[in-house]
Amino acid sequence: LMLKCGKGTNDAFGEGALVGAEVEGVRVVLEDGASHAVDSSDMAFRICMANAIRDAIKKAGAAILEPVMTVEVTVPAEFQGGVVAGLNKRMGMIHSSEISDDGSGLTIVCEVPLNNMFGYSTELRSQTQGKGEFSMEYFKHSPVPRNIQDELVEKYKLDREAGEAA
Repeated sequence: LMLKCGKGTNDAFGEGALVGAEVEGVRVVLEDGASHAVDSSDMAFRICMANAIRDAIKKAGAAILEPVMTVEVTVPAEFQGGVVAGLNKRMGMIHSSEISDDGSGLTIVCEVPLNNMFGYSTELRSQTQGKGEFSMEYFKHSPVPRNIQDELVEKYKLDREAGEAA
């Protein structure tokens, strides 16, 4: 019983209920169980456990997480306004902005969701006449905004239905 329920747990965590992505940060405690000689099979326990976990995750108000990057942008000071506006447009949260000792350059440190960073290199070069540069590194995972999560869940449902129909 415990082994098959454990496999059902792994099945549910491997393909989550919201968008089919892996589930993390959840603990499952099996408190009780019963089997019946006629109706109980290993596969029945496995499927039952997976479905129970998926239902619980939906009811718990789970969130889809996205990677957030720490971004450090170095630009000439005259381009500060455009660069800061571009980072804000990408949902960046600016933590610091430091001017170099000679006043000619500026370093901006912010957090930006990774998905919003695609195409930033080209934008930065365009805004700064090729003089700006940036680096980024992983910082943490954060929940996506609720409207984006709703869109992702709806798209996943439509894709699953289309796959089942084919």
